[in-house]
Amino acid sequence: MFTGIVEHIGTVGAVTPRGKVVQLSIDCGPIVEGVHLGDSIAINGTDLTVTTMAGATLRFEMVQETASLTNLGQLRPGSRVNLERALRADGRYDGHIVQGHVDGTGTIQEWRRQQEDVRLFVACAPELASGMVPKGSITVDGVSLTLVEVGADFFQCRAHSLYAVAHHAGRAACG
Repeated sequence: MFTGIVEHIGTVGAVTPRGKVVQLSIDCGPIVEGVHLGDSIAINGTDLTVTTMAGATLRFEMVQETASLTNLGQLRPGSRVNLERALRADGRYDGHIVQGHVDGTGTIQEWRRQQEDVRLFVACAPELASGMVPKGSITVDGVSLTLVEVGADFFQCRAHSLYAVAHHAGRAACG
């Protein structure tokens, strides 16, 4: 489980096909502190398991379904990714409760500032939109946001305040 509050922006070092899986090597910087083999890390909101550790570089494996349902299949060396360690049962819960199981991707159509809010307009497949509800939550590249409006093939979400946007903008890569 995750919160959708990005802890760090990591950098992809390598993307290596290995049979039926693709290995991702990511420089995870300071969030490696306390991480162990087998731990879960959300990468752009997708829950992956640490398979190898070498200093600040963590390696993960993903199957083809993960690559096709998420934006992780588009990563290349040098890509920036949003990182969050899994929740601790004895920690604070900020943001929303996020599973890290991704059902698909959308296309950001527009970012719009409306007074103290920032709205994000996203086109998506009808089967994704059908599972969304206004005032529910969603993550975009691992950033937890509140759904404002849901249509047949789109959704609109918002950051609750300019502070939240500024906070994420400094620690998150979107789009």
